[in-house]
Amino acid sequence: MESAAMFAGSMGGQVLLSLGQTLVVVCVCFDMVRALSVPRSHRRYVASTVFRTLAVPSVLVMGISVLVDAVFWSWMDVALGVFVMVMIIFRLHHDKDEDNWWKGKGKKLARWARKQLSSGRSLAPAMG
Repeated sequence: MESAAMFAGSMGGQVLLSLGQTLVVVCVCFDMVRALSVPRSHRRYVASTVFRTLAVPSVLVMGISVLVDAVFWSWMDVALGVFVMVMIIFRLHHDKDEDNWWKGKGKKLARWARKQLSSGRSLAPAMG
């Protein structure tokens, strides 16, 4: 943990944490646009797609940020970071009926992965 704290205090660590926080802010802004847009509109479709795309990376970034804050004993920042994580997770799971690009992609990606990983491809035995 000490090495993580040293990296977080370095210039490179600060830049990465700032980029991560920017990602979180963009995710939350698109969630706000999604919440304020007219249902079944193109604007809501795009906002929902961007929010669903950025939600998981945002939760990971906030988790790292919370760990760094805990190493630095900044408990108020830990509490606020956990609140943001919980808020993003809640909003991600709250509206399942939203129309977005990812809707139905899970089954298609699983089918593609199963087809790629299946042993349907057999090589001819080597002629000796």
